[in-house]
Amino acid sequence: MTTTAVHFDGVSKSYGQVQAVAGLSLDLHPGETVALLGPNGAGKSTTLDLLLGLRQSDSGTVSLFGGTPREAIATGRVGAMLQSGGLMEEVRVRELVALACALHPRPYAVEDVMARAGVASFADRMVNKLSGGQEQRVRFALATAGASDLIVLDEPTTGMDVSARHAFWATMREEADQGRTVLFATHYLEEADAVADRVLVLHRGRLLADGTAAEIKAKAGARRVSFDLDPHLLDEAGLRKLPALARLDVSGRTVRIQSHDADETVHALYSRGFYPHNLEVSGLGLEQAFVAITEAEEAAAA
Repeated sequence: MTTTAVHFDGVSKSYGQVQAVAGLSLDLHPGETVALLGPNGAGKSTTLDLLLGLRQSDSGTVSLFGGTPREAIATGRVGAMLQSGGLMEEVRVRELVALACALHPRPYAVEDVMARAGVASFADRMVNKLSGGQEQRVRFALATAGASDLIVLDEPTTGMDVSARHAFWATMREEADQGRTVLFATHYLEEADAVADRVLVLHRGRLLADGTAAEIKAKAGARRVSFDLDPHLLDEAGLRKLPALARLDVSGRTVRIQSHDADETVHALYSRGFYPHNLEVSGLGLEQAFVAITEAEEAAAA
């Protein structure tokens, strides 16, 4: 038995002159909930396609549970919820979920699957009559129709309302607690911050960062300083000359700064006569850290 759910070893994939994935190496383990982040074009979708055997790498190897992706999928060890591909139309939700359960090598009971995915209330509705959020929940039901060891989710909560999102992630936490690996790509960085115990940041097909959300925030190497200024002291040109400044945003009388050395920046604010009100110093959120890491990479590549 292997203790590695997913193994990428030097994996690369190009489309013509565009390199979507560049020498990607990583391991995912049972029980992990992993967020895959990256700007548009970072290689997230290609990475998921390679993991699921939907595309073949140009070099390197991808293995799931010690075998090929196709072997893992054929034995029911993988459940996937993807953005691409439509749902079967002209059937009822219950019929579609029942089909997924019947095809899974280790199926759950149809009623249990529908209850966990939150689709029981519209189980008799035709699939082509569903809202976007309801379609997402049906996709979730299909991805969890049986006891898969790896659950792959691509933008899973798009179109869901707040209550549906909370219910969805509560279910995913239960899956991880049972030893299953949950890998999800998302643009909702607050979800990644709240849910994932590991975060992967892709950019131009390369892995820029790999760690907990707290470690990713620390990697950005900046802190956030926010304060208000009296209008007569609001000198944006002077603010831009503050030491250790990484980013400056002025909105009305409110100033928000990202600083590589918050102590030095705050000391300079007072010594240069800005006299801030309502001063707050805090760590970056995951979204700000993500932007800082990817912008630094862009600057280095320029």
